[in-house]
Amino acid sequence: MRHALEWLYRASGAVAAACIVAICLLVSAQILLNIIARVMGPGWSWTIPSYADFAGYMLANASFLALACTLREGGHIRVTLLTRRLPLRGAWMTEITALGLGLGLSLYALRYLVALVAESLRYGDKSTGIVAIPLWIPQTGVTIGIGVLCLALAHTLYDALRTRKPQLVDAEKPDLCPTH
Repeated sequence: MRHALEWLYRASGAVAAACIVAICLLVSAQILLNIIARVMGPGWSWTIPSYADFAGYMLANASFLALACTLREGGHIRVTLLTRRLPLRGAWMTEITALGLGLGLSLYALRYLVALVAESLRYGDKSTGIVAIPLWIPQTGVTIGIGVLCLALAHTLYDALRTRKPQLVDAEKPDLCPTH
């Protein structure tokens, strides 16, 4: 089960990375079209329809889909000024508290994101750009990202309770990371 979850976190991170690459390609293509229009004249002026909307949707998806992988790899920004000075048990208790609160808030967000996707499907909500995109499509990626984050938080909380040690370490110290 652990390997399947780790694969899920990495797959979610890979999709997030693909979204970032797609944003780069999309924006670069539009910049190239703008350069061609400047050099060749107004008759050569083209725009990728709704490219800013697509880039925004991919950015939202990338941001949320990367959360679980980033958590498990120790890449989230944390205030370690205090926890580094705590004894092991204090750091462990602080981490359990933070993971529990994070899981609760993430589950709360997940509940409302699922409702948002259902509402968008029910009413047929579409974007207002040149290309009308059904809003449930980008909302689904965000919802999946939060759902995978909930799994990662629960998984990390379980590991912390089972081992009675903090599980989250700094990304700069990969040799201490429990997922490696």
